[in-house]
Amino acid sequence: MSEGRVLGMGGLFFRSSDPDALAAWYKEHLGVGPGCGVADGHPAADWFWFPEAGAMVFQPFKADSDYFAADKAFMINLRVSGLDALVVRLADRGIAAERRDEWDSPETGRFARIHDPDGNAIELWEPPAA
Repeated sequence: MSEGRVLGMGGLFFRSSDPDALAAWYKEHLGVGPGCGVADGHPAADWFWFPEAGAMVFQPFKADSDYFAADKAFMINLRVSGLDALVVRLADRGIAAERRDEWDSPETGRFARIHDPDGNAIELWEPPAA
């Protein structure tokens, strides 16, 4: 008998006043959501997103943290490659990205912050090259 253990995140669920429009925004601008990153012919492609394997941070923050908006209980962090090109592409689509030198370091990587149409912060994280 195998020992029970957590294998990874199984989903992220959050409320929206227009979930269909918000899901379409994530898919169009970030390639995130059902049907994204799927091998051809996968039977669950209409429901699941298959991200590339890699590091994930799971970290509660103090209630008074100023790292993201105080009126939000969470911030989404998406692991990316080609951060600069992604920021330019988003800007071309009218999506502003915030960059701060103090967010970046050789140990942790590079960051940019955008917001979805519901005002949720999305941190774009490009890990350091291995």
